[in-house]
Amino acid sequence: TRLRDILAQFLFRGEDIDKRVAVLSGGERARLGMAKLMLQNHNLLALDEPTNHMDIKSKDILKQALKSFDGTLIVVSHDRDFLDGLVDKLYEFRDGKVREHLGGVAEFLHRRKLENLQELERNTAVKEKTVERKNNALREEMKEKSRQDRKKKNRISYLECEIEKLESRMGEIEKVLSAPGANDDIMELTREYLECKRELDAKTDEWGSLIE
Repeated sequence: TRLRDILAQFLFRGEDIDKRVAVLSGGERARLGMAKLMLQNHNLLALDEPTNHMDIKSKDILKQALKSFDGTLIVVSHDRDFLDGLVDKLYEFRDGKVREHLGGVAEFLHRRKLENLQELERNTAVKEKTVERKNNALREEMKEKSRQDRKKKNRISYLECEIEKLESRMGEIEKVLSAPGANDDIMELTREYLECKRELDAKTDEWGSLIE
């Protein structure tokens, strides 16, 4: 069937098809979300960092599936290899302006080669200043260790609460998306799910760094 064919494209085969969404890994959930989108008859797809938590093989499978999409595709991504050969127009957000570039990633980078070298020099200077600020901040932190420890503990508690809320909301969305009759809200729910996931990843990363 078409459903099984699309699931197979996203590496869901055999017993994997019967798995509950709750037991899927982050990468598997991302692939499942993309598979659900491909099952819908939409003429527009907007994807925000779709390759996060995907291995190389999964990225290639997703890329090939998107190449066969007949509608308009909008992708927000920092994955150059994924974008190369997939898009034919780029929008660059730089210096407070939006610039349109016709062509693929390779053509864009070729035109930007000189600008990239100049930007690299600027970024190096910025990084050096950032390191200097971090060193100064570290010295201040050592002077106020007691206060910082309390602040850190409060932040960890806050993040744990927020993570629990986000996971709960994502679970609710998964149930709705898995239930019959979710077609009308599929795009909005998927957008919310991706936003929740991005926020969850950020907060989980911050939490992990704090408890180390």
